[in-house]
Amino acid sequence: MAEVVWVGCNRSPKRAGIYERTEKFGLQTIQFDRNALESGWVTEQLIALQVDWIALTGFLMKIPSDMVEAFHQRIINIHPSLLPKYGGKGMYGHLVHEAVKAHGDVVSGMTVHWVNEAYDAGDILFQATCDVTPEDDADAIAGKVLALEHRYYADVLESLVRENDITLA
Repeated sequence: MAEVVWVGCNRSPKRAGIYERTEKFGLQTIQFDRNALESGWVTEQLIALQVDWIALTGFLMKIPSDMVEAFHQRIINIHPSLLPKYGGKGMYGHLVHEAVKAHGDVVSGMTVHWVNEAYDAGDILFQATCDVTPEDDADAIAGKVLALEHRYYADVLESLVRENDITLA
């Protein structure tokens, strides 16, 4: 059985819906900045809470090597493309969907991958696809990909969690 023990966000409550969502479940979301991440403060918090797994969603900062090392093969991320296409620094959110459209791709999708020291370069755990029609604009592509993310991310995480009795951040 998994237990969520820490939720962190680098955006303010005005810019991220996670605060309102976690409050409904009686959880507090801790706001932190790049310095807290890079200085090791976030890693220290997670280690102190004996977190086993970290699930990233909508997180755009590079994970520092000390955190990757401390949680090797225990940090997963979701990305709105079929990696390795449209991954890496600066490729996030709507920028990804605009690139899919600009390149005339007929398929897009989402990827769940291990996090390592490089942006979107960890081994792929799961991918799901959706068709892209010539009529689809970046917003339509985004909607299709988001539906896949909502459908599959929790399932992938659950399959990892079932392997062990763990706590999540």
